[in-house]
Amino acid sequence: MAVLARPSEPVENRLLAALPRNEYERLLPNLQQVSFSLGEVVYEFGGHLDYVFFPTTSIVSLLYTMENGSSAEMGLTGNDGVVGIALFMGGGTMPNRAVVQSAGAAIRLKAKVLQDEFALGGKFQHLLLRYTQALITQISQTAVCNRLHSVEQQLCRWLLLSHDRLKTDDLIMTQELIADMLGVRREGVTVAAGHLQDIGAIRYARGRIKILNRQKLEETVCECYQVVKDEFLRLLA
Repeated sequence: MAVLARPSEPVENRLLAALPRNEYERLLPNLQQVSFSLGEVVYEFGGHLDYVFFPTTSIVSLLYTMENGSSAEMGLTGNDGVVGIALFMGGGTMPNRAVVQSAGAAIRLKAKVLQDEFALGGKFQHLLLRYTQALITQISQTAVCNRLHSVEQQLCRWLLLSHDRLKTDDLIMTQELIADMLGVRREGVTVAAGHLQDIGAIRYARGRIKILNRQKLEETVCECYQVVKDEFLRLLA
């Protein structure tokens, strides 16, 4: 992780951008822009965080890893949220692993500053709690989706959620990493991605996915995507 300059204006994280000006300016001296690389570990299960992170152009996956090393994504956070909710929910240590799914930038804030601001009970606290509720919905729906829907539908959900949080149609992602995120075999991802490519929804080559036709993804995806999207819009629009 590289530490860069102060965040640019206007701020690209939606939670920070939604703050009243006086609350944002109170946080501003403690905000630092950082750069994440693909696959970088933001924190490990059971670890302590000195900072929380507000992604701007990066996406961070929240993963649960089993004793045998297999893993599956529980949820993802991009420019709509914050990584490290345990710091203001009272958990203390992290209940999962966080890994960078899409390289890019984020804004970090010291844990103590966040906790002090949260304790004031202003708009910052309100936004963080509503985001947490939306994230719980995403985690719950991901569990249902992984149990009941096909790998192709899961992949469409994952691509659409990622696309919503990026300003580009290009996603740099290996099939191996996608398989880890979805908790499925790599061969299943190969078949699902191949079919999506055949119908003209995506183009996949050498670890890069380009979304060619979003409508086709929306026609193929299960209802889980819309449930998650609607809840984020309801709580955070």
